[in-house]
Amino acid sequence: MNHQAQQQVPFVDLQPQHEPLQAQLQQALKAVVERGDFILGKAVVDFEAAFAAASGVEYGIGVASGTGAIALGLQACGVGAGDEVILPSNTFIATLIGVLQTGATPILVDCDSSTALIDLKAAQKAITTKTKAIVPVHLYGQMVSPKQLLALADTHNLLIFEDAAQAHLAQREGYLAGSIGKAAAFSFYPSKNLGAFGNGGIVLTKDATIAAKVRSLRNYGAPQKYFHTDIGTNSRLDTLQAAVLNVKLPYLGGWNQSRNSAAMYYDALLEPLQSQGIFPIENQSDTGHIYHLYVIRVSAGCPVDRQTIQDELAALGIQTGIHYPIPCHLQPAYQYLGYQAGDFPQAETLSQEILSLPMYPGLSEAQISYVVDCLKKVRF
Repeated sequence: MNHQAQQQVPFVDLQPQHEPLQAQLQQALKAVVERGDFILGKAVVDFEAAFAAASGVEYGIGVASGTGAIALGLQACGVGAGDEVILPSNTFIATLIGVLQTGATPILVDCDSSTALIDLKAAQKAITTKTKAIVPVHLYGQMVSPKQLLALADTHNLLIFEDAAQAHLAQREGYLAGSIGKAAAFSFYPSKNLGAFGNGGIVLTKDATIAAKVRSLRNYGAPQKYFHTDIGTNSRLDTLQAAVLNVKLPYLGGWNQSRNSAAMYYDALLEPLQSQGIFPIENQSDTGHIYHLYVIRVSAGCPVDRQTIQDELAALGIQTGIHYPIPCHLQPAYQYLGYQAGDFPQAETLSQEILSLPMYPGLSEAQISYVVDCLKKVRF
């Protein structure tokens, strides 16, 4: 193989984002060091307000991670022991962990095979007298339909808590991610559309009472120092991380557009491979889909298996991923919940078919063409 002709296409490359911002980032970090307000400092307060406003809600409360945002956000909404919470099995394990940390009972449901999002018909069937909340996961950067969610919640008196960890400023049906329900959780893990230089998360809400509760819970359950009214924890967004996020937030809209354009280019180039059983996950929200990940399905109709495709792309310098290879209900640690293979056929099938291709702002058309050309060279 002629390695000279090869390109290296990483799965994620943060350099195109960070290079132009070096001076701003260094200045922002220096300002925190000079102020010395490392815990719940000025940059945190500024970022909370800015991200909430950008997402169309009143309050943002910075926490230590996306997982913390789910757990504390649900707790602040009054979810706890004795409550049932509906969530999709096709999600990152943090969604399930966040629900379990409240003491509530997670009720997993299947997903829609074309979008990989929660199947709201399956969710409706899972509702009981104990169901308190539904956690729609806006997966891969695409929102679950707000109109359908709100209709379901209205009919059954459910609280909507959005897992928007992959959906910063995503839009659908006139709604922004994080603005549909009672509250929402976001993650700022470094590879996210808006990423920190470490872990970080935020809870968004329009409700002043819930905002105050999360503020207390994240800080040892103390609305004021040494006065503990809640059984809280230590889960705060670091001031240094908030400073980084403040620098990056104004660019997020442009970065999201870059991802969406890259996805449209992928879609067009991949069209001929549909006859070989390769299909992109369906976009039902046009430019509102912010493509945290670009995911294709290597369906049963494809003559080549996914592992072979991954191996051959890797040999040609192209990194890929699988999000996620094992659905929540089949993870070893959660067998005690009582689910088994066959319970959620769509999630199980998808987990065997999905393949995430390189996606980040600044991914060039030449790189995308190279990825798709290499995919077409796989011996179908």
